[in-house]
Amino acid sequence: MPIAELNGQGIYFEDSGGGGRPIILGHGFLMDHRMFDAQVAALAPEFRVIRWDARGFGQTRWDGKPFSLWDSAADCVGLLDHLGIAQAVVGGMSQGGYSALRVGLKHPERVRALVLMSTRGTNDDDATRAAYQQSADIWSTQGPIDPLVQGLAQAIIGDTRYIETWLPRWRQVPGGNFVHAIRALIDRDDISGRLAELRCPAIVFHGLEDHGMPPSHGEHLHQTLPGSVRFVPVPGAAHAANMTHPEAINPALLEFLRTYA
Repeated sequence: MPIAELNGQGIYFEDSGGGGRPIILGHGFLMDHRMFDAQVAALAPEFRVIRWDARGFGQTRWDGKPFSLWDSAADCVGLLDHLGIAQAVVGGMSQGGYSALRVGLKHPERVRALVLMSTRGTNDDDATRAAYQQSADIWSTQGPIDPLVQGLAQAIIGDTRYIETWLPRWRQVPGGNFVHAIRALIDRDDISGRLAELRCPAIVFHGLEDHGMPPSHGEHLHQTLPGSVRFVPVPGAAHAANMTHPEAINPALLEFLRTYA
């Protein structure tokens, strides 16, 4: 079982291996490394694709303590160290993108380029944070009840084919995992004022049917990052666009990696 012991955690990861340029991908909230299956299929073996489970999700052996997105960024860099990788393309979806941006700010020398999916540099407004907290309160007291998980599934995934796959996985997430992971989102700092520091090449993807994080956020991220070379809107996609609409994302991602990785 590929577990990297680092930062007091047992970080689960999968590595396609090979001699291609490395790209490391972090998943979104409630998801895990499997949301990038279609990207691995498209990119490997031309590229070495590493994907990892963040604290609280998947098969990572998390210590159960509160953590921040900066801690997640440290886990990403620690995994690169564990694998002996000095520099990689760093990417992520939503929560994973928040971490990728923080890797770039804390360790710019480790980031060859950024791949950002359904993410942004700002924090959430009060109403959104309150909704997140309400979800955490319900999950911790009543568990993953149907109205809650169905609502989250529509917002995050949208596509019923994938919802049926992920709902049983979500129902296995303990209340403490959900609460601490969502607190990391609620409490995250606004790094939008520092995005100009990220001068490496970047590409930004965003689903046009992402109502929880409208595509204007992706456009703003693209316009703010000095090195962003392309904004890719994904028609028909909700939040997890890379999973539900890989045919719209993988060709542009391959083109970007072949140029900048």
